[in-house]
Amino acid sequence: MSQTLALSKPNLRSVAKTTAAIVLGAALITLCAKLRVPSWPVPMTLHTLAVMAIAVTMGARLATATFCAYLAAGAAGLPVFSGTPERGIGIAYMAGPTGGYLLGYLGASWLTGTLARGRGTAGRTLAMLAGLGVTYAAGLLWLGLYVPADQILVLGFVPFILGDLINIAMVSLGAALVPARFLRKAGR
Repeated sequence: MSQTLALSKPNLRSVAKTTAAIVLGAALITLCAKLRVPSWPVPMTLHTLAVMAIAVTMGARLATATFCAYLAAGAAGLPVFSGTPERGIGIAYMAGPTGGYLLGYLGASWLTGTLARGRGTAGRTLAMLAGLGVTYAAGLLWLGLYVPADQILVLGFVPFILGDLINIAMVSLGAALVPARFLRKAGR
């Protein structure tokens, strides 16, 4: 008895659309990481907004691939991160104090995309909050390698949480205004 495994050729149009979505998503993350919104006590970037919006609209697989592409561009030395090139580039920047947050965003891309799939506004918002929790958990643990334990929350959480919650609220509002059928199509 022999069995033949039939592999279908990937549709070139489908591959091109997926690749374009990943490249455009990585460009959006880069743009949002570079934008600074004046706030107190530190300026807010739109990094969280981009990561969560991509996870909610594109789903876990494409969101994770998009963030991997963003990390690959940064590892290759392109100044895609919020503090580059001023605070270094490439692997050196990624291994610095903010490296844990980058790793956390990667996990958040997958978790948020997975939990948000097929959910309404409240479910998507909770998925983004769970993703933010992963981001802060990884970021704060990593930051502990660089700062004293009593300073971790003061330096790595308190100044940023309000801005990140505002970013999530903006994505929630935006996603609520987009018809559900478009979110379903984008996540495929």
